[in-house]
Amino acid sequence: MYEELKTIIEESDNIVFFGGAGVSTESGVPDFRSENGLYHAQQNYGRSPEEMLSHTFFMNHMETFYDYYKNNLIYTDVKPNKAHLALAKLEKMGKLKAVITQNIDGLHQMAGSQRVYELHGSVLRNRCMKCHRFYELDYIMNPGHCQGQVPHCRECGGVVKPEVVLYEECLDDDCISGAVNAIAAADALIVGGTSLAVYPAAGLIQYFQGNHLVLINKSVTPYDSHATLVIRQPIGEVLGECLGL
Repeated sequence: MYEELKTIIEESDNIVFFGGAGVSTESGVPDFRSENGLYHAQQNYGRSPEEMLSHTFFMNHMETFYDYYKNNLIYTDVKPNKAHLALAKLEKMGKLKAVITQNIDGLHQMAGSQRVYELHGSVLRNRCMKCHRFYELDYIMNPGHCQGQVPHCRECGGVVKPEVVLYEECLDDDCISGAVNAIAAADALIVGGTSLAVYPAAGLIQYFQGNHLVLINKSVTPYDSHATLVIRQPIGEVLGECLGL
């Protein structure tokens, strides 16, 4: 399997990577949609993660939203794993043209990737809803800038909202357009750490018209029958081995 993937990488000049939560779980970032994540949310808040991470819940229950958000989606001590590092290496080699991710942790950029389309935004970017002033993650995590759990702008007092796409919110048009164009132009698409069940992001795979579709995921995906190669191993292990990390 690994040799076949190495051959695909060697023969391809325009590779795009599409990744999901499984890429970051190997760095120690829990998947809030997992069984443990669902159980934790119900036990501690009496609600599902999807409800608490919705636009409606954010607007109506900001204190609870930020309590859940800060304690379950922010992991400041995590580091890129071999998957992130391998992709950054592929980009430096000139083979990987884009990373498209459903994750919000910024680990691809931390590893050195330059062209990253963050479909669901990033916890590292935050803006005042009133005056649009930009704030980094440290600001909203600092209790001195918060009323309870809710961070407020130092300039106008408005609520500082993470630039994370919540349920009920639309994906960024420019980000989607860039991701679609990258996938459509690719001769090889490597998909990893995602069951391809979260839409509309998963639907982007339909734009791929290249030669090789590689799926690296522990569980079955709806696209397995369309793939050139399916690998059911941890993605960090697979890409790390193929890139000599």
